[in-house]
Amino acid sequence: MNKTVVVGMSGGVDSSVAALLLKEQGYNVVGLFMRNWEETDVSGACTADEDFEDVKRVCGLLDIPYYTVNFAKEYMERVFSYFLAEYAAGRTPNPDVLCNREIKFGPFKEYAERLGADFIATGHYCGVSHENGVHRLLKAADLGKDQTYFLCQLSQKQLDGVLFPLANLQKGEVRRIAEERGLSTAEKRDSTGICFIGERNFRKFLSGYLPAKPGKIVTLAGEEVGEHQGLMYYTLGQRRGLELGGKKGEEGRWFVVGKDLKDNILYVSHGDEAPLYSRGCTVEDMNFIPNPPNAAEFACGAKLRYRQPEQGVRVKRTGERTIELTFDEPQRAVTEGQFAVLYDETQCLGGGVITEVFK
Repeated sequence: MNKTVVVGMSGGVDSSVAALLLKEQGYNVVGLFMRNWEETDVSGACTADEDFEDVKRVCGLLDIPYYTVNFAKEYMERVFSYFLAEYAAGRTPNPDVLCNREIKFGPFKEYAERLGADFIATGHYCGVSHENGVHRLLKAADLGKDQTYFLCQLSQKQLDGVLFPLANLQKGEVRRIAEERGLSTAEKRDSTGICFIGERNFRKFLSGYLPAKPGKIVTLAGEEVGEHQGLMYYTLGQRRGLELGGKKGEEGRWFVVGKDLKDNILYVSHGDEAPLYSRGCTVEDMNFIPNPPNAAEFACGAKLRYRQPEQGVRVKRTGERTIELTFDEPQRAVTEGQFAVLYDETQCLGGGVITEVFK
């Protein structure tokens, strides 16, 4: 009897091709579309409706059944509330990591199993190995698209029974396969940014949930140079949106180097990037994949934000779920609230939240 795999279908080309490949491999494939956000866009249209139409077209072509499930309540409680709390605390969160841990490999996986799934699959660019009950998260063949960063918080239970059909494919190959098979999503552009904000203005969106509190923009030397619109709107290293042009002539640019939440001050520097660099950081809520290492200290690679090549680090375990990283080379704009994710040559070793940066 063929095994059943439930594929998380987003309406994009990646999950469409994931479903296609699994069907061709002989699985009984079922498509499952999640609604995690119910708000409409500026035109009054629910963007999820358009995505679901794409899911229906693809599943129709592949001749597979499809379902839809609403996790908006769970998303609000488990992901969006965290997102707002982090911004209110002056940090810059990454809700995509939480969405995977709390929704896609949580309630979604449980729902899929109730539908009779032997496996679940997604269109993520990464790999997984299942050997002797141990599940390892592997880097994708397309390192430019590798998404293990966003899966760094998954537990062994969550990785059990998971398939990633795109593990060995380049993005260009995925689009080519979609086009050759006549999938309607072949040329659909990739979604970018935070899913529930979409194309809308970030400041306007955030101000609808958190009250903005304007304050002073100050240099590290103590000179007041302007007014910020609310600390939550700015992140370390940010250059745009400061509206400080001409304050010190044209040479060099202004950028954010720090926040003082207590006194509501945004600190900036002009030209000199030295204040942005740090030598290490502390990490909390650390999740090791597959298991915590035996060594109290070890060397490996790390990404301190998603769009970054791996950096050499020294890891020191300081508690059950806490570590301290020392960077081989000083790192620019390491930001509290983002995830530090560890790697060896072939796999993701897990990750946690950056809580303090050492200048």
